[in-house]
Amino acid sequence: MARKNDAYDPDHPPLTAGEKAKFAWYVGRMCKRGIAGENVYQGDLEKKVDRILDGARDRAEKNAKKK
Repeated sequence: MARKNDAYDPDHPPLTAGEKAKFAWYVGRMCKRGIAGENVYQGDLEKKVDRILDGARDRAEKNAKKK
């Protein structure tokens, strides 16, 4: 059985349930646009996903400093 690593990893911050739902929604939309063609613009969705991950990183760093 694998143990959960509680150490903070900046590349993979822990996401809240709401962030996971938004992340899945945006990735699904990106996949749908990818099916439409490879020349379809996806930069807006990529920025939204990056914003979610940046917020999660900031929150995780803030929580790590409190401990």
